[in-house]
Amino acid sequence: MSFSIKLVSWYQNNKRDLPWRKTVNPYHIWLSEIILQQTRVSQGTPYYLAFLKEFPKIEDLANASEDKVLKMWQGLGYYSRARNLHFTAKDIVNNFKGEFPKDYMKVLKLKGIGFYTAAAITSFAFDMPYAVVDGNVIRVLSRVFGVSIPFDSSVGKKHFQQLAQEFLIEKDAAVYNQAIMEFGAIQCKPKSPHCSSCPMQDFCVAYATNSVAELPVKSKKIKVKNRFLHYLMVEQGDDIFLGKRKSGIWTGLYEFPFLEFPIKMKESQVMQSDEWSKVFFNSKSAVHSVSMEFIHILSHQKIYAQFWQIKAASVSFAEYELISKNNLLELPVSRLTEKYFETIDLG
Repeated sequence: MSFSIKLVSWYQNNKRDLPWRKTVNPYHIWLSEIILQQTRVSQGTPYYLAFLKEFPKIEDLANASEDKVLKMWQGLGYYSRARNLHFTAKDIVNNFKGEFPKDYMKVLKLKGIGFYTAAAITSFAFDMPYAVVDGNVIRVLSRVFGVSIPFDSSVGKKHFQQLAQEFLIEKDAAVYNQAIMEFGAIQCKPKSPHCSSCPMQDFCVAYATNSVAELPVKSKKIKVKNRFLHYLMVEQGDDIFLGKRKSGIWTGLYEFPFLEFPIKMKESQVMQSDEWSKVFFNSKSAVHSVSMEFIHILSHQKIYAQFWQIKAASVSFAEYELISKNNLLELPVSRLTEKYFETIDLG
């Protein structure tokens, strides 16, 4: 029995009951694929259901405000996904009459949609013969067929795409694509894969050569930068300074002004710094509290953050405005800020 046939057979007996597998609606499938990028199924499922409840049609998503979309997305991270989702919803409504294009190349040109997502949408919604290649697929193919080419190299990307297409069951592309991704997610897992019960065991190169843990191979190591941030929750009466990010991974989210230092600083050192003096020079200010240190890990940076609650009557910040404290919980913020909010009373 071939690899592809075994894969589909395994899938029919082991697949999880997931809501986006019960539809061929391209809007629903697209939404699920965007949410599940960099997100576990258990975490993404409630967001998927909440988005469809709030935006049952693509027109509803297109007509929503960016603040609303980002607030709905809050906690998922990688917020460019939400901004691209919103942009593309408007694009489809304005330029495709609200109908998801059925042409693979047109889908691929939509903002926020790459080769994997285009293949997923066109195969799951329209059963078109395009093979998906994500981390799960790469892991399965690398281990079963002993591919040691770094998957993040240009040669590796091309090789895995060709290999995936080679094994695709074209007349049943949707099922095959679901099968290989599911196999990577729950059978051929990154750590502690279930090799003893694997249907590919007889011909799996990684299993035969005891190299399961070494595959797949990645060439690039991400250099993680440490950042030390002190967020200033500066209150004036019932208002507090807040600004909307215009760049970076948190574009569109609201945040407090902050001071950044190259090393970890004690509270007394922060208040004696030049950065602090520039903000509070000639100002009557009083620090009411300083939070514990929050550690927030992103793909390229590790943030060490503290939040300062400060009363200051005559301070101003460029690009930040005074917003009522009563509105704080209605605005989209980063998961880091949300974690802090969970420790204090904002009532």
